[in-house]
Amino acid sequence: MKRRTFIHSLCALPLGSMVTDLKILRQWIDETPATSRQPVLFIGHGSPMNAIETNPYTKALQAMGAGILEKNRPKAVLVVSAHWLTRGTFVQVAPTPEIIYDFGGFPEELYKVQYPVVGSPDFANETAGLLPEAKPTAEWGLDHGAWAVLKHLFPRADIPAFQLSIDWGKPMLHHFELAGMLSKLRDRGVLIIGSGNIVHNLGASIPMLGSGDKSAFDWAVEFDGWVGGALQNGDYRKLINYESAGRSGTLSVPSPDHYIPMLYSLGLTGKAESVHSFYESVEYGGISMRSFIIQ
Repeated sequence: MKRRTFIHSLCALPLGSMVTDLKILRQWIDETPATSRQPVLFIGHGSPMNAIETNPYTKALQAMGAGILEKNRPKAVLVVSAHWLTRGTFVQVAPTPEIIYDFGGFPEELYKVQYPVVGSPDFANETAGLLPEAKPTAEWGLDHGAWAVLKHLFPRADIPAFQLSIDWGKPMLHHFELAGMLSKLRDRGVLIIGSGNIVHNLGASIPMLGSGDKSAFDWAVEFDGWVGGALQNGDYRKLINYESAGRSGTLSVPSPDHYIPMLYSLGLTGKAESVHSFYESVEYGGISMRSFIIQ
């Protein structure tokens, strides 16, 4: 299946539906030529419960991770997670990063999950050197925006992983442009992942999470579709100003913490590259699980 055919098959799905045809995804992965440059991912990570559940979303992550390993095994993984917000920019350089259970009120089973991956001090320090004013630190580990995703992508925990923080005081354009400075890492074998959610209105979603109601709000589906259209058209800079989508944008992004990781992924897009969504779903009212690969 050619990439264009794959994209057309996704566009034929109604907004808010799930891309769960693993056969199509597997065929597309198989027929995508291997390159020496690592791709870039954006993962909608959603609830921490996905770390211990088996569902269409986690199966899609597993298929994507297996495909990446087959084509070009990464030397390390760098994650920009919505859950590491700082004043200033920091790179986690610990040789053995601690697993952080940065959530509360979940089943005990979730707090027992282990992801015994090693860090990558060499690549982490190189990353800090590429970014102005970035500082290395060993005071952070891997939060659930990282390990809960990596657990499905690379379940053997045999690829070193580290994180880059989000400077909470900077505007949207800063994050998009800062990401471009990391491009060299892709050629050095580093897979870069933005981990957040395009639509993330937790306040509106909590009642539905509690009741198990997975239906989506109209405004959430509208905004996810607005983003999906810009991704398909290659209009990535349009997404820096999410408020331009109107009411659906302000409701879907009440706080940009989960939106910003997508800007890091998009800021790494090369001139000849495009975005391919491999999972799409808007659920529990206002949470988008849209996930995509750039290559």
